[in-house]
Amino acid sequence: MPINLLIASSEEAFRESVKENLASLTGARVAAEYPEVSANLYIRILQDAERYPDAALVVDLSANLEDSLKSLEKVKQAIPDLYVVASHIHSEGETVIAALRAGANDYLLYPFKRLDFREAMSRLERAPRREIGGGSRLGKIHAFLGVKGGVGTTTLATNFAAVLAQRKQQTVLLDLDWIANDVCMQLGLNPQYTLAEVGENLDRMDQSLFEGFVTRDSLGFYVVGPPDALEHSVYFTEAMFRDFSTFLVEKYESIVVDCGRALLDETVLAALQTAGTIFVVTTQDFPALRNAQRYLGFLTRMGFTQDQIRIVVNQYRKKGTTDLATLEQIQQTLNQNVFFGIPPSAAVLQSINRGRPFVADRQAAGDLDKVFRAFVTKAIGGRASADNALGKIA
Repeated sequence: MPINLLIASSEEAFRESVKENLASLTGARVAAEYPEVSANLYIRILQDAERYPDAALVVDLSANLEDSLKSLEKVKQAIPDLYVVASHIHSEGETVIAALRAGANDYLLYPFKRLDFREAMSRLERAPRREIGGGSRLGKIHAFLGVKGGVGTTTLATNFAAVLAQRKQQTVLLDLDWIANDVCMQLGLNPQYTLAEVGENLDRMDQSLFEGFVTRDSLGFYVVGPPDALEHSVYFTEAMFRDFSTFLVEKYESIVVDCGRALLDETVLAALQTAGTIFVVTTQDFPALRNAQRYLGFLTRMGFTQDQIRIVVNQYRKKGTTDLATLEQIQQTLNQNVFFGIPPSAAVLQSINRGRPFVADRQAAGDLDKVFRAFVTKAIGGRASADNALGKIA
Protein backbone atom coordinates (compact mmCIF):
# COMPACT_ATOMS: atom_id res chain seq x y z
CA MET A 1 0.00 0.00 0.00
CA PRO A 2 1.35 3.50 -0.88
CA ILE A 3 2.76 5.63 1.94
CA ASN A 4 0.72 8.69 2.93
CA LEU A 5 2.40 11.05 5.38
CA LEU A 6 1.16 13.90 7.53
CA ILE A 7 4.01 16.27 8.42
CA ALA A 8 4.00 18.54 11.48
CA SER A 9 6.87 21.02 11.85
CA SER A 10 7.32 24.75 12.28
CA GLU A 11 10.40 24.56 10.02
CA GLU A 12 9.78 24.65 6.28
CA ALA A 13 13.22 23.06 5.74
CA PHE A 14 12.12 20.04 7.78
CA ARG A 15 8.94 19.60 5.77
CA GLU A 16 10.82 19.98 2.50
CA SER A 17 13.39 17.42 3.61
CA VAL A 18 10.64 14.87 4.28
CA LYS A 19 9.19 15.51 0.84
CA GLU A 20 12.57 15.23 -0.86
CA ASN A 21 13.31 11.90 0.79
CA LEU A 22 9.80 10.68 0.07
CA ALA A 23 10.14 11.51 -3.63
CA SER A 24 12.44 8.54 -4.18
CA LEU A 25 9.79 6.08 -2.92
CA THR A 26 7.27 4.81 -5.43
CA GLY A 27 3.70 5.87 -4.72
CA ALA A 28 4.62 7.78 -1.56
CA ARG A 29 3.22 11.25 -0.98
CA VAL A 30 2.57 13.97 1.58
CA ALA A 31 -1.15 14.10 2.33
CA ALA A 32 -1.11 17.15 4.62
CA GLU A 33 1.29 19.55 6.32
CA TYR A 34 0.98 21.43 9.61
CA PRO A 35 3.31 24.43 10.03
CA GLU A 36 3.37 24.14 13.80
CA VAL A 37 3.28 21.56 16.58
CA SER A 38 0.69 23.09 18.89
CA ALA A 39 -1.61 21.88 21.66
CA ASN A 40 -4.54 21.59 19.26
CA LEU A 41 -2.64 19.87 16.47
CA TYR A 42 -4.76 16.81 17.20
CA ILE A 43 -7.86 18.62 15.88
CA ARG A 44 -6.42 18.99 12.38
CA ILE A 45 -4.95 15.49 12.42
CA LEU A 46 -8.25 13.95 13.49
CA GLN A 47 -10.01 15.67 10.62
CA ASP A 48 -7.36 14.70 8.07
CA ALA A 49 -7.15 11.14 9.39
CA GLU A 50 -10.73 10.66 8.23
CA ARG A 51 -9.72 11.80 4.74
CA TYR A 52 -6.53 9.70 4.75
CA PRO A 53 -7.25 6.72 7.04
CA ASP A 54 -3.99 4.95 6.16
CA ALA A 55 -1.76 7.99 6.79
CA ALA A 56 1.11 8.13 9.28
CA LEU A 57 2.46 11.22 11.05
CA VAL A 58 6.01 12.58 11.02
CA VAL A 59 6.34 15.11 13.84
CA ASP A 60 9.26 17.45 14.49
CA LEU A 61 9.97 17.84 18.22
CA SER A 62 12.87 20.26 17.84
CA ALA A 63 11.20 23.66 18.31
CA ASN A 64 10.09 23.07 21.89
CA LEU A 65 10.57 19.53 23.16
CA GLU A 66 8.31 19.76 26.20
CA ASP A 67 5.37 21.36 24.37
CA SER A 68 5.84 19.09 21.35
CA LEU A 69 5.73 15.98 23.53
CA LYS A 70 2.49 17.20 25.09
CA SER A 71 1.06 17.76 21.62
CA LEU A 72 2.14 14.26 20.58
CA GLU A 73 0.46 12.78 23.65
CA LYS A 74 -2.82 14.49 22.76
CA VAL A 75 -2.59 13.21 19.19
CA LYS A 76 -2.09 9.64 20.39
CA GLN A 77 -4.90 9.94 22.91
CA ALA A 78 -7.21 11.05 20.08
CA ILE A 79 -5.97 8.40 17.60
CA PRO A 80 -4.24 5.62 19.55
CA ASP A 81 -3.45 3.50 16.48
CA LEU A 82 -1.95 6.32 14.40
CA TYR A 83 1.62 5.43 13.39
CA VAL A 84 3.95 8.26 14.45
CA VAL A 85 7.57 8.90 13.51
CA ALA A 86 9.09 11.45 15.90
CA SER A 87 12.17 13.45 14.96
CA HIS A 88 14.64 15.78 16.67
CA ILE A 89 18.01 17.39 15.95
CA HIS A 90 19.70 15.14 18.47
CA SER A 91 19.21 11.55 19.62
CA GLU A 92 20.13 11.50 23.26
CA GLY A 93 18.61 8.56 25.10
CA GLU A 94 16.36 10.73 27.26
CA THR A 95 14.83 12.45 24.23
CA VAL A 96 14.21 9.19 22.39
CA ILE A 97 12.65 7.56 25.47
CA ALA A 98 10.46 10.61 26.09
CA ALA A 99 9.22 10.51 22.49
CA LEU A 100 8.39 6.80 22.71
CA ARG A 101 6.62 7.28 26.02
CA ALA A 102 4.56 10.09 24.46
CA GLY A 103 3.37 7.64 21.82
CA ALA A 104 5.90 7.66 18.96
CA ASN A 105 6.31 4.37 17.10
CA ASP A 106 9.67 5.28 15.59
CA TYR A 107 12.39 7.93 15.88
CA LEU A 108 14.51 9.68 13.26
CA LEU A 109 17.48 12.00 13.72
CA TYR A 110 17.27 15.25 11.77
CA PRO A 111 18.85 16.18 9.35
CA PHE A 112 17.83 12.90 7.78
CA LYS A 113 20.25 10.42 6.31
CA ARG A 114 18.70 8.93 3.20
CA LEU A 115 19.31 5.33 4.30
CA ASP A 116 17.86 5.98 7.78
CA PHE A 117 14.77 7.57 6.24
CA ARG A 118 14.21 4.68 3.83
CA GLU A 119 14.55 2.16 6.65
CA ALA A 120 12.01 4.11 8.73
CA MET A 121 9.57 4.03 5.80
CA SER A 122 10.16 0.29 5.41
CA ARG A 123 9.24 -0.20 9.06
CA LEU A 124 6.13 1.89 8.48
CA GLU A 125 5.12 -0.27 5.52
CA ARG A 126 5.44 -3.42 7.63
CA ALA A 127 3.41 -1.99 10.52
CA PRO A 128 -0.29 -2.91 10.83
CA ARG A 129 -2.51 -0.39 9.09
CA ARG A 130 -4.86 1.74 11.11
CA GLU A 131 -8.45 0.55 11.04
CA ILE A 132 -10.95 2.96 9.52
CA GLY A 133 -13.16 4.16 12.33
CA GLY A 134 -16.68 5.51 12.32
CA GLY A 135 -15.63 9.15 12.18
CA SER A 136 -14.21 11.71 14.54
CA ARG A 137 -16.11 12.70 17.65
CA LEU A 138 -14.85 16.25 17.13
CA GLY A 139 -16.76 18.97 15.39
CA LYS A 140 -15.75 20.23 11.95
CA ILE A 141 -14.33 23.70 11.34
CA HIS A 142 -15.30 25.27 8.01
CA ALA A 143 -13.37 28.48 7.24
CA PHE A 144 -14.47 31.01 4.61
CA LEU A 145 -11.70 33.28 3.32
CA GLY A 146 -12.40 36.07 0.84
CA VAL A 147 -9.73 37.14 -1.62
CA LYS A 148 -10.93 40.75 -1.46
CA GLY A 149 -13.77 42.80 -0.07
CA GLY A 150 -17.18 42.48 -1.68
CA VAL A 151 -16.91 38.88 -2.92
CA GLY A 152 -19.62 37.69 -0.52
CA THR A 153 -17.58 35.81 2.08
CA THR A 154 -19.84 36.77 4.99
CA THR A 155 -23.01 35.96 3.07
CA LEU A 156 -21.75 32.48 2.19
CA ALA A 157 -20.52 31.77 5.73
CA THR A 158 -23.75 33.00 7.31
CA ASN A 159 -26.01 30.97 5.05
CA PHE A 160 -23.74 27.92 5.36
CA ALA A 161 -24.19 28.00 9.14
CA ALA A 162 -27.93 28.53 8.70
CA VAL A 163 -28.32 25.45 6.49
CA LEU A 164 -26.35 23.30 8.92
CA ALA A 165 -28.60 24.49 11.76
CA GLN A 166 -31.69 23.74 9.67
CA ARG A 167 -30.30 20.22 9.30
CA LYS A 168 -30.25 19.94 13.10
CA GLN A 169 -26.49 20.21 13.52
CA GLN A 170 -25.19 21.99 16.62
CA THR A 171 -23.52 24.93 14.90
CA VAL A 172 -21.47 27.96 15.94
CA LEU A 173 -20.75 30.87 13.58
CA LEU A 174 -17.62 32.92 14.35
CA ASP A 175 -16.88 36.32 12.83
CA LEU A 176 -13.13 37.00 12.78
CA ASP A 177 -13.38 39.98 10.45
CA TRP A 178 -12.65 42.71 12.99
CA ILE A 179 -12.86 45.49 10.40
CA ALA A 180 -16.12 44.71 8.61
CA ASN A 181 -17.87 42.83 11.47
CA ASP A 182 -20.80 42.08 9.17
CA VAL A 183 -22.15 38.74 10.42
CA CYS A 184 -24.46 40.19 13.07
CA MET A 185 -25.60 42.89 10.64
CA GLN A 186 -26.62 40.24 8.10
CA LEU A 187 -28.49 38.36 10.84
CA GLY A 188 -30.19 41.42 12.30
CA LEU A 189 -28.55 40.82 15.70
CA ASN A 190 -27.22 43.23 18.29
CA PRO A 191 -25.28 41.00 20.70
CA GLN A 192 -24.53 42.04 24.26
CA TYR A 193 -21.38 39.89 24.49
CA THR A 194 -18.57 39.42 21.99
CA LEU A 195 -15.23 37.67 21.49
CA ALA A 196 -13.77 40.14 23.98
CA GLU A 197 -15.81 38.56 26.79
CA VAL A 198 -15.03 35.07 25.49
CA GLY A 199 -11.31 35.83 25.62
CA GLU A 200 -11.54 37.18 29.16
CA ASN A 201 -13.27 34.01 30.40
CA LEU A 202 -11.51 31.22 28.51
CA ASP A 203 -9.92 29.83 31.67
CA ARG A 204 -13.36 29.01 33.09
CA MET A 205 -15.26 28.40 29.83
CA ASP A 206 -17.85 25.65 29.72
CA GLN A 207 -20.83 25.06 27.48
CA SER A 208 -23.31 26.72 29.82
CA LEU A 209 -21.19 29.85 30.21
CA PHE A 210 -20.51 30.06 26.47
CA GLU A 211 -24.16 29.79 25.51
CA GLY A 212 -24.96 32.41 28.09
CA PHE A 213 -22.42 34.77 26.53
CA VAL A 214 -23.26 34.41 22.86
CA THR A 215 -26.36 35.12 20.81
CA ARG A 216 -28.52 32.36 19.37
CA ASP A 217 -30.09 32.98 15.97
CA SER A 218 -33.73 32.02 15.52
CA LEU A 219 -32.63 29.20 13.18
CA GLY A 220 -30.77 27.61 16.09
CA PHE A 221 -27.07 28.36 15.58
CA TYR A 222 -24.89 30.37 17.95
CA VAL A 223 -23.16 33.56 16.82
CA VAL A 224 -20.17 35.37 18.27
CA GLY A 225 -17.99 38.06 16.74
CA PRO A 226 -15.91 41.15 17.47
CA PRO A 227 -17.02 44.15 19.50
CA ASP A 228 -18.05 47.25 17.58
CA ALA A 229 -15.10 49.23 18.92
CA LEU A 230 -12.15 48.54 16.62
CA GLU A 231 -9.55 49.08 19.34
CA HIS A 232 -10.80 46.02 21.24
CA SER A 233 -9.39 43.59 18.67
CA VAL A 234 -6.23 43.15 20.75
CA TYR A 235 -8.25 41.35 23.42
CA PHE A 236 -8.72 38.23 21.27
CA THR A 237 -5.37 36.78 20.29
CA GLU A 238 -4.10 33.83 18.31
CA ALA A 239 -3.50 31.85 21.53
CA MET A 240 -7.02 32.62 22.68
CA PHE A 241 -8.46 31.35 19.40
CA ARG A 242 -6.53 28.09 19.68
CA ASP A 243 -7.89 27.47 23.18
CA PHE A 244 -11.36 28.53 22.08
CA SER A 245 -11.39 26.29 19.00
CA THR A 246 -10.36 23.30 21.13
CA PHE A 247 -13.38 23.97 23.35
CA LEU A 248 -15.73 24.41 20.37
CA VAL A 249 -14.85 21.24 18.45
CA GLU A 250 -15.34 19.18 21.59
CA LYS A 251 -18.83 20.63 22.22
CA TYR A 252 -20.36 21.41 18.79
CA GLU A 253 -20.76 19.53 15.51
CA SER A 254 -19.95 22.38 13.13
CA ILE A 255 -18.00 25.61 13.52
CA VAL A 256 -18.24 28.05 10.62
CA VAL A 257 -15.67 30.86 10.55
CA ASP A 258 -15.94 34.08 8.56
CA CYS A 259 -12.26 34.98 8.15
CA GLY A 260 -12.92 38.04 6.04
CA ARG A 261 -9.94 38.75 3.79
CA ALA A 262 -7.26 39.31 6.46
CA LEU A 263 -5.05 36.40 5.45
CA LEU A 264 -2.01 37.72 7.34
CA ASP A 265 -3.87 38.24 10.61
CA GLU A 266 -2.48 35.80 13.19
CA THR A 267 -5.90 34.84 14.52
CA VAL A 268 -7.20 34.18 11.01
CA LEU A 269 -4.13 32.05 10.26
CA ALA A 270 -4.80 30.06 13.42
CA ALA A 271 -8.37 29.49 12.22
CA LEU A 272 -7.18 28.31 8.82
CA GLN A 273 -4.63 25.97 10.40
CA THR A 274 -7.34 24.46 12.58
CA ALA A 275 -9.97 24.17 9.84
CA GLY A 276 -10.70 20.91 8.12
CA THR A 277 -11.77 22.78 4.98
CA ILE A 278 -10.95 26.27 3.72
CA PHE A 279 -13.35 27.82 1.21
CA VAL A 280 -11.47 30.48 -0.75
CA VAL A 281 -14.17 32.81 -2.06
CA THR A 282 -13.62 34.73 -5.28
CA THR A 283 -15.59 36.19 -8.16
CA GLN A 284 -14.90 36.03 -11.89
CA ASP A 285 -13.46 39.50 -12.27
CA PHE A 286 -9.74 39.66 -12.93
CA PRO A 287 -8.69 41.71 -9.86
CA ALA A 288 -10.31 39.08 -7.62
CA LEU A 289 -8.63 36.24 -9.52
CA ARG A 290 -5.25 37.94 -9.23
CA ASN A 291 -5.71 38.13 -5.48
CA ALA A 292 -6.94 34.54 -5.38
CA GLN A 293 -3.74 33.48 -7.13
CA ARG A 294 -1.66 35.32 -4.51
CA TYR A 295 -3.67 33.87 -1.63
CA LEU A 296 -3.33 30.32 -2.93
CA GLY A 297 0.41 30.78 -3.37
CA PHE A 298 0.74 31.94 0.22
CA LEU A 299 -1.37 29.08 1.57
CA THR A 300 0.71 26.57 -0.37
CA ARG A 301 3.94 28.01 1.02
CA MET A 302 2.42 27.79 4.51
CA GLY A 303 1.95 24.05 4.06
CA PHE A 304 -1.72 23.83 3.08
CA THR A 305 -2.59 21.29 0.38
CA GLN A 306 -5.13 21.39 -2.43
CA ASP A 307 -7.13 18.74 -0.58
CA GLN A 308 -7.83 21.27 2.18
CA ILE A 309 -8.67 24.22 -0.07
CA ARG A 310 -11.93 24.62 -2.00
CA ILE A 311 -12.34 27.37 -4.60
CA VAL A 312 -15.83 28.85 -4.51
CA VAL A 313 -16.80 31.29 -7.25
CA ASN A 314 -19.54 33.58 -6.01
CA GLN A 315 -21.92 35.35 -8.42
CA TYR A 316 -20.87 32.79 -11.00
CA ARG A 317 -21.99 33.29 -14.59
CA LYS A 318 -21.44 30.41 -16.97
CA LYS A 319 -20.52 32.61 -19.91
CA GLY A 320 -17.42 34.72 -19.52
CA THR A 321 -17.16 38.24 -20.91
CA THR A 322 -14.38 40.73 -21.51
CA ASP A 323 -14.69 41.57 -17.80
CA LEU A 324 -15.35 38.07 -16.44
CA ALA A 325 -13.15 35.00 -16.75
CA THR A 326 -14.59 31.69 -17.95
CA LEU A 327 -14.46 28.57 -15.80
CA GLU A 328 -11.53 27.29 -17.85
CA GLN A 329 -9.63 30.56 -17.42
CA ILE A 330 -10.26 30.54 -13.66
CA GLN A 331 -8.98 27.00 -13.25
CA GLN A 332 -5.97 27.64 -15.47
CA THR A 333 -5.10 30.82 -13.57
CA LEU A 334 -5.46 29.23 -10.14
CA ASN A 335 -4.08 25.84 -11.15
CA GLN A 336 -6.89 24.19 -9.22
CA ASN A 337 -10.39 22.98 -10.01
CA VAL A 338 -13.30 25.14 -8.94
CA PHE A 339 -15.24 23.36 -6.20
CA PHE A 340 -18.56 25.15 -6.70
CA GLY A 341 -20.17 28.20 -8.24
CA ILE A 342 -22.93 30.22 -6.60
CA PRO A 343 -25.07 32.12 -9.15
CA PRO A 344 -26.01 35.80 -8.81
CA SER A 345 -29.45 36.53 -7.40
CA ALA A 346 -31.40 39.60 -6.32
CA ALA A 347 -32.45 37.53 -3.29
CA VAL A 348 -29.00 38.04 -1.73
CA LEU A 349 -29.22 41.82 -1.40
CA GLN A 350 -32.86 41.57 -0.34
CA SER A 351 -31.95 39.14 2.45
CA ILE A 352 -29.07 41.35 3.63
CA ASN A 353 -31.36 44.37 3.75
CA ARG A 354 -33.87 42.34 5.78
CA GLY A 355 -31.15 41.10 8.12
CA ARG A 356 -31.89 37.41 7.56
CA PRO A 357 -30.11 34.58 5.67
CA PHE A 358 -31.64 33.96 2.25
CA VAL A 359 -32.01 30.26 3.11
CA ALA A 360 -34.49 31.27 5.84
CA ASP A 361 -37.04 32.06 3.10
CA ARG A 362 -36.72 29.28 0.55
CA GLN A 363 -39.55 30.52 -1.62
CA ALA A 364 -38.11 34.03 -1.94
CA ALA A 365 -34.60 32.68 -2.66
CA GLY A 366 -35.88 30.39 -5.42
CA ASP A 367 -33.21 28.62 -7.45
CA LEU A 368 -30.43 30.17 -5.36
CA ASP A 369 -31.69 28.25 -2.34
CA LYS A 370 -31.53 24.93 -4.21
CA VAL A 371 -28.04 25.60 -5.55
CA PHE A 372 -26.71 26.74 -2.21
CA ARG A 373 -28.07 23.69 -0.39
CA ALA A 374 -26.38 21.52 -3.00
CA PHE A 375 -23.14 23.37 -2.23
CA VAL A 376 -23.49 22.67 1.51
CA THR A 377 -24.25 19.01 0.83
CA LYS A 378 -21.16 18.64 -1.33
CA ALA A 379 -19.03 20.64 1.13
CA ILE A 380 -19.78 18.31 4.04
CA GLY A 381 -19.18 15.20 2.02
CA GLY A 382 -22.53 14.46 0.40
CA ARG A 383 -23.44 14.34 -3.27
CA ALA A 384 -24.92 17.43 -4.86
CA SER A 385 -27.65 17.07 -7.43
CA ALA A 386 -26.35 17.03 -11.01
CA ASP A 387 -28.79 19.80 -11.87
CA ASN A 388 -27.04 22.05 -9.39
CA ALA A 389 -23.47 21.21 -10.31
CA LEU A 390 -21.15 23.99 -11.39
CA GLY A 391 -21.43 23.26 -15.11
CA LYS A 392 -25.22 23.49 -15.00
CA ILE A 393 -25.47 26.96 -13.50
CA ALA A 394 -26.72 29.43 -16.07
